[in-house]
Amino acid sequence: MTPRTLTELAPSMTARSVALSLLLGARPPRLHVRELISAGDLFEIAASSMRAALSRMVAAGELTVADSFYSLGPRHVDRQASQEAMIRPRRRPFDGVWEQRIIVTAGRQASSRAELRKLFAVHRFAELREGVWMRPANLVGEDLEQIEDVLRFETTVRNSRTLVRELWDLETWASEAKLLLVALSSPGHSKERFMAAAGAVRHLCSDPALPDELLPEYWPGDELRWAYEDYRAEFTQLSMNNAKDLQ
Repeated sequence: MTPRTLTELAPSMTARSVALSLLLGARPPRLHVRELISAGDLFEIAASSMRAALSRMVAAGELTVADSFYSLGPRHVDRQASQEAMIRPRRRPFDGVWEQRIIVTAGRQASSRAELRKLFAVHRFAELREGVWMRPANLVGEDLEQIEDVLRFETTVRNSRTLVRELWDLETWASEAKLLLVALSSPGHSKERFMAAAGAVRHLCSDPALPDELLPEYWPGDELRWAYEDYRAEFTQLSMNNAKDLQ
């Protein structure tokens, strides 16, 4: 598969997505309107458009506002916690056991099939063939709940490395991670660096979090996590300094 570009890896940068990307990555998730408008400037989003988007988000309960500081609403606070867990999967030693889920009913509605695929992807399973999903049993706290008409097994395979190559395109994932790393390492607060940070979150959520012994010799997963955390720390410090100036 051809690796995606930075534009393809990052979410579409509308006023709403810029504001959410900033707040979901902020610690704490609270930013002054000037910071949100400044981020919008990178994508030629007018201040009036950003203010209008923020007002709509407050009205919809996505954000709260007090003294010109915007914070995540309850739903997005939960999303932030989930995102934090997704980008830092906890692994345990691999003993050769694989998790397997088999969908035993045919004829599901398209919407139901899409929801199942999304659920399996969130839990880092990959589809071996139609209705059969697998992954190494090496994750902590990622137990997939019992689903109606889905059978659950634990199994071993003859060659785990061969199966990994069949289930995941690790070469493409690594190539895209390297592209994000280069953009994240650029100096200053550029449009490209902002896009890379947003893209890194998405990319890390799709990291299969495989055992070390099943990964290629060079795997940039942890390096991308560290680069993203460095970006967040830098942004958080800048935001704290700005908040002091605004008080």
